[in-house]
Amino acid sequence: MKRASLFQWNLTLIIILINVFLFVLISLMSLFFDQSTLWDFVAIKPANILDGKYLWTFLTSMFMHAGPFHLFVNMLSLFFVGSFVERLIGQRRYLYFYLSSGLFAAAFFVLSSLIFQGDFGTYAVGASGALFGLIGLLMLLTPDLPVYVMFVPIPIRLKYAAPGMLVLLWLISIAGDIPIGNTAHLGGLLFGLAYGFYLRKKYKRKVRMIARYFR
Repeated sequence: MKRASLFQWNLTLIIILINVFLFVLISLMSLFFDQSTLWDFVAIKPANILDGKYLWTFLTSMFMHAGPFHLFVNMLSLFFVGSFVERLIGQRRYLYFYLSSGLFAAAFFVLSSLIFQGDFGTYAVGASGALFGLIGLLMLLTPDLPVYVMFVPIPIRLKYAAPGMLVLLWLISIAGDIPIGNTAHLGGLLFGLAYGFYLRKKYKRKVRMIARYFR
């Protein structure tokens, strides 16, 4: 019998299950450990990174979430966006790109705190940095794809919806004083755009066909 390879499975579903499992695990651990100490080990925190501590949180932070609603929104978005990108660019390339987007988003978050002298003690968690990487990529591969955004009842072309979501989240965080990782979102989006430009240059014909098909 031939042994199944990881890449024969739906990677997006696997990533979602990992996120859910780790959320439950950390929630249970928080009952027995000090929450701030626990977050130091799993969440990205500029103060820690600049001190050379907990460097693995560049990776772990993209699989952590601040609460059930945060997890639900990100995983629902990942189910639709991630599954589409996975089919579009292939599983292996998708996996590397997803992880790279999350890592770059976390690094951009730390760098922004350093440049703009933000709150170095702020934690950042969530898959949304990597998600915005996927969205940034789709802005270049399928710019005219009609999508529904939040509570807007009509479809909007992706090339307009993506930056619109970024601005909307920024405004919500300012108006409601909600700790949303906007700079991480921006970092992920920029990484996705950069990779999209690379693919458009390397696979011009294929990208044109994809853009014409999904519109």
